[in-house]
Amino acid sequence: MQSVPFPPATDWFKSSYSAANNECIEVAHALRQVGIRDSKLSSRSGFTISDHAFAQFVAGLKETPDAPSR
Repeated sequence: MQSVPFPPATDWFKSSYSAANNECIEVAHALRQVGIRDSKLSSRSGFTISDHAFAQFVAGLKETPDAPSR
C-alpha cells in the first residue's frame, strides 16, 4: 500500500450528510482521491479513498431509506 499525502487544510469542508447534532465528517477532494476525517478531531489523521469508491459510497447513501436528506 502506498502512502499518499492528505489534502491541504484549506480544501476540507463539512459533508452535507453530516448530522445536525455535531456528529460531522469533513471531506477533501484531491486528484483521484477523497480525504475523510472527523470534524471534531481535525488535527488527527483521517483516511483517503479513491474518488470512485467515494462516489459509490454517496450513491449508496442516497439509496438508503433512512439516510438524512440534504
